[in-house]
Amino acid sequence: MKCENCTKKECIKKTNTDDQQNVSLDTPDFNSEHEEKCDTSAHKVLAVSICPQSLPYFAAKFNLSVTDASKRLCGFLKSLGVHYVFDSTIAVDFSILESQKEFIHRYHHQRQEEHSLPMFASACPGWIQYAERVLGNPVTPHICTAKSPQQIMGSLVKDYFARQQNLSPDKIFHIIVAPCYDKKLEALREDFYTASYNSHDVDCVLTSGEIIQIMEQKKEFVKEAVVDTLFGEIKEGDTVSDGATRSDGYLEHIFKYAARELFDMDIKEITYRALKNKDFQEITLEKNGEIVLRFAAAYGFRNIQNMILKLKKGKFPYHFVEVLACPGGCLNGKGQTQTEDGKPDKALLRRMEEVYAEIPVQLPETNTHVQRLYQEWLNGTDSPKVLEALHTTYNTAEHPTDNMDIKW
Repeated sequence: MKCENCTKKECIKKTNTDDQQNVSLDTPDFNSEHEEKCDTSAHKVLAVSICPQSLPYFAAKFNLSVTDASKRLCGFLKSLGVHYVFDSTIAVDFSILESQKEFIHRYHHQRQEEHSLPMFASACPGWIQYAERVLGNPVTPHICTAKSPQQIMGSLVKDYFARQQNLSPDKIFHIIVAPCYDKKLEALREDFYTASYNSHDVDCVLTSGEIIQIMEQKKEFVKEAVVDTLFGEIKEGDTVSDGATRSDGYLEHIFKYAARELFDMDIKEITYRALKNKDFQEITLEKNGEIVLRFAAAYGFRNIQNMILKLKKGKFPYHFVEVLACPGGCLNGKGQTQTEDGKPDKALLRRMEEVYAEIPVQLPETNTHVQRLYQEWLNGTDSPKVLEALHTTYNTAEHPTDNMDIKW
């Protein structure tokens, strides 16, 4: 890596503290030392990936459209010395597409494989932590093996993008901006670490609220900038969503895909039916007067616990459940919707939901960048590289607790 453009805006000094790598940005000590001598081995390329559910938060805070809020956020991050800012929607698309394929496989093999169905979504790190540490083996085999969007983005940046830039993974410091604190724990998982390079796929996670705090401390005008692309030759355009009406989207996409692949039915509109509360809802698909698919969304730990009780009692009617730890879904992550006194900001959440609904739609299946990456990066849609880069396994506690009365 050459250092001919090595300035405060282009070079990041790293420090090590208790095996955790920290980035020092825009500090006087760094600047004076850097002017004297530049040791490229002591610097990293700094990349930031922004979760789709974080962008409506910034839009609501700035009173801007999502696209304009993205440009302001990108400009601010680059003013701190960040080299690349990415929108991680592409990682969401990968995760949804892989989840769709896995559900079809599980459905076809439900008679041969004991834990094929129901399938539980795998995107929420709070839910995964709970399943691994508390519920254990009876539940974890039911979790989809597709990596979360955060970790797929980690693979994209530390593998594909690193090779595009002729960098080893340990030369990139990758930060995720996310709506919840649980993603910080997810970044530390052992299965998202490359020992040969001493490199995590995600080095640091900052919540949306933490970024706003930094912006408020700076209080300076910055020039807007468009987010970067993993491919290098063009900048990204308008921000797009995956077309789901809810803040995660796996349920709707897998439902429509399964209806089409399994029953040759093209579903345009989905009607949710609330059960015990608005955070536990179901949708069904009928054919010839018979219910052939039954999906559910279970948000918040009380609904998750009730769902698991039904599973253990053998009274579980669902083929797939979108499980999220936060009531209301990912937009309501505690890293962006809590007020200073720890209470949810309901007015802000309503505004974020309005903003999210206004984002232009691009379905994962139509994302040409994803299709290009399947070929260039993964050597096809069913290659061993797909399993390595886009899928994971789950740990099971040796003695998981069976206490379903935990107070969340």
